[in-house]
Amino acid sequence: MDDFDPATAALAVTDALRPLGTPGRAAQEKRYLKSDLEFIGVGVPDLRRVVKAAVRARPGLDPGQMVAWAVALWREPVHERRAAAVEILTLAAPRLAASDLATVERLLRGSRTWAYVDALAGNVAGEVALRDPAGAWPRVDAWAVDEDFWLRRSALLALLRGIRAGTPDLARFTRYAEPMLTEKEFFVRKAIGWVLREISRRDPHWVAKWTEGHVSVMSGVTFREAVRRLPTAEAERLGRLR
Repeated sequence: MDDFDPATAALAVTDALRPLGTPGRAAQEKRYLKSDLEFIGVGVPDLRRVVKAAVRARPGLDPGQMVAWAVALWREPVHERRAAAVEILTLAAPRLAASDLATVERLLRGSRTWAYVDALAGNVAGEVALRDPAGAWPRVDAWAVDEDFWLRRSALLALLRGIRAGTPDLARFTRYAEPMLTEKEFFVRKAIGWVLREISRRDPHWVAKWTEGHVSVMSGVTFREAVRRLPTAEAERLGRLR
């Protein structure tokens, strides 16, 4: 689509969202996310419906145009614009290249909340890494040791796409998670447990063994997530080791 203008498309999405918001929801979500952004007060189902309709109305966009559209949406400090940017990148993810992770990283650094980080990491970076492991994982590996804990969380959550596709990278998970086990940051602790919980859906034995080997240094939140889907007897056995 040669005449595509990202700023105009971003404004069109915003204009479509504004009538769907309510002041009450806006105030509630702003408090919940502890955010200093503007909130329109649009629910997730409505937001996704608007974004999908906007994408369908612009057939033929290439991946670069989709990324530019997301960046244009993100530029304004409005929660729903940034959430819409994440949705557009999620829709574009099957066609994105490893080089697009530079933009994803920039958005992750500006997110400062799980509300954007989790989808950018799990749905976008994880999808790109699944299709282009050689190109994508070196960047994600760097996130795992970044000073920003949201990037460290993102590295862990990028593993989820492969786990759910039946190709878990257990060695990479261990390499990421072991140095993070003693961290005090809740969002990192939670992410380690979340990944273990997802692995346990298909390989509970591996998760039980890994948890047993690290149980003495696991935080409570990591442990609770790790054993959540294990057989009750196994979870109780591991609990007695703490």
